[in-house]
Amino acid sequence: MTIYTVKSGDSVYSIARDLGVPPSRIITDNFLTDPGALTVGQDLVVLYPLRTHTVRGGENLYSIAEDFGVSVLDLYRNNPNLDGAPNVFPGQVLNISYDTPLLGEISTNGYVYPYIDRTILRRTLPYLTYLSIFTYGITDDGELIEPVGGDEELIAIAKEYGTTPLMMLTSLGADGKFSNRLAERVLSDDAFAERVANSAAQTVKEKGYGGVDVDFEYVPASVREAYGSFIAKLQSTLGDLPVFVSLAPKTSTDQRGLLYEGHDYSLLGSLADYLLLMTYEWGYTYGPPMAVSPINKVREVIDYAVTQIPREKLFLGMPNYGYDWALPYVRGESRAQSLSNEEAVRRAAARGAEIMFDETAASPYYNYFDRPATFSDAIKHEVWFENARSVDAMARLVAEYSLAGTGVWNVMRYFPQMWAVINSLYRIRKL
Repeated sequence: MTIYTVKSGDSVYSIARDLGVPPSRIITDNFLTDPGALTVGQDLVVLYPLRTHTVRGGENLYSIAEDFGVSVLDLYRNNPNLDGAPNVFPGQVLNISYDTPLLGEISTNGYVYPYIDRTILRRTLPYLTYLSIFTYGITDDGELIEPVGGDEELIAIAKEYGTTPLMMLTSLGADGKFSNRLAERVLSDDAFAERVANSAAQTVKEKGYGGVDVDFEYVPASVREAYGSFIAKLQSTLGDLPVFVSLAPKTSTDQRGLLYEGHDYSLLGSLADYLLLMTYEWGYTYGPPMAVSPINKVREVIDYAVTQIPREKLFLGMPNYGYDWALPYVRGESRAQSLSNEEAVRRAAARGAEIMFDETAASPYYNYFDRPATFSDAIKHEVWFENARSVDAMARLVAEYSLAGTGVWNVMRYFPQMWAVINSLYRIRKL
């Protein structure tokens, strides 16, 4: 794998010539919809397959997998343009294998809403060990609130790809918002907690989930020990199925703030099977322009987490989105626009913006004006997002710290460079 950063004067064809690959490979590997619209600073992933195969008449994906001693899932991962479907045609060139991943095997988790585009879902599932479906909430009576749109279809599709679906249980109330009042109610009332745990276990059994992913946010410090008791209670009702817990990105045990105080890393780490470090949202909707996951800040969280939690239980959170801020930023008034990483690059190309790379944060960014800067009412914007280099930097932390894997928030939008990089670095575990 090569990560190439576009320079002034480059084209897909000149890059392909210099790297010794067909232009079609760069276009396909990066899902370029307009190959002529490259922008300076844009990252391109270039892959070099060890083996390829040209489909012959009478062959299908299953027979090809058998002939080469690989799985159909391997072929899906190495050929994302198949969209996770077994349809092939004579003359089509398939990538059979790449260089053996250098950094080992990891588990991956992707977070998804039920209304995800099914093509994006099927294209992504070959790369996922787990799929966490967002979300079951809780009523004031202790009843569970099902995900809007239902979850049965996603559970069934996940299993087609050997991906374990996880039921998400969050402290979202009937209004769809995280509630510290609700979290405190669940955790401070034993009977209430018992009812919620039993309902979750019953739902897991009825729906065919492979475990529970708990995300209680804004947990008051007064019930931090009770949070551990609830996780233990949930585990006892689930039997052998795993319990995941999402953790606010703390850097010390006594870190202040409602987001952090109720998450006792040591306690929850001793009880849960796996824990997700929510290492994103430094740059967020209402905050000042900055990287969503600055790697220097992410390292601080991991450095603390591994002193409290066994490394093999930890999943590193990775963002799959960026933000566009209109400047100047005004605290309490400004609101950044969320956008996909693909849209961020298209926006840079459309505005003629050069993409820069912050080495400290290991994150790309750029500025542009919403109209010519000579206009008196032109508004300057600042965009931070993720690209191949930022994904590569984050993904390598999993091996550096010997973590269990990574969890992506979220997989609603397909980001080809993310999966190309992860697939090049690691073997992805399927249970």
